[in-house]
Amino acid sequence: MRQTNNTNTYEDMIYGRNSVLELLKSGKDINKIFIERGQKHGSIKEIIAKAKDAKVVLVEAEKAKLDGMTHENHQGVIALVPPFDYCELEDILDLAKERQEDPFVILLDGIEDPHNLGAIIRTAETAGVHGIIIPKRRSASVNSTVSKVSAGATTYMKIARVNNLNDAMRKLKDNGLWLIGTDGDAKTEYYDQDFSGSVGLIIGSEGFGMSKLVKENADLLVKIPMKGKITSLNASVAAGIVIYEVVKQKQKK
Repeated sequence: MRQTNNTNTYEDMIYGRNSVLELLKSGKDINKIFIERGQKHGSIKEIIAKAKDAKVVLVEAEKAKLDGMTHENHQGVIALVPPFDYCELEDILDLAKERQEDPFVILLDGIEDPHNLGAIIRTAETAGVHGIIIPKRRSASVNSTVSKVSAGATTYMKIARVNNLNDAMRKLKDNGLWLIGTDGDAKTEYYDQDFSGSVGLIIGSEGFGMSKLVKENADLLVKIPMKGKITSLNASVAAGIVIYEVVKQKQKK
């Protein structure tokens, strides 16, 4: 998040061509879009056309200005938007009801790397996950890097940011969800677990896994078998493997 000059309002940045294009398609509020001077071909041309249709302010600027706004690869386009609009846990459950589907929720415990968070959001959105729950402490928040890595999936994914992950787990259990955590010491391999019905999948951090209390409050634990000499997976890769096992099982219902 960054504060704009000469105002008391706050804005976030969304950068990268895919992310900004998905943002425009979503119809969400955009304060301003900066386009690198001379960049008017390919997807940039589509961005300019959609921005004009939506009456979004377009500013052509030198590459140095955009480089100064973010040190990441902006691909010649940066959008200034209102801060990310986190939802409530209940909004995620309501979406499942609207779709007439069993809730499928991801809970992230200690994912502090924004690149991992962005990758998980991207996978979750493609898999039809109803929402993601992250804690306010010991977690990356949704920022420009997360949005870029997610390829614009943050525009569509419901994300709740809660004070206490264990309290959120209790609410999910009260709503009939089975909470299944991923843990290297679990006895059950993920593909042997029944993921049908209402599921909350818990992904812990790469270095420490799930916190002690979160692990204790999980209903079940599963593991991804490791055959090589490396005994851990990137958190976003682990999440993707188990998320699509859930999808596979739900499609067979």
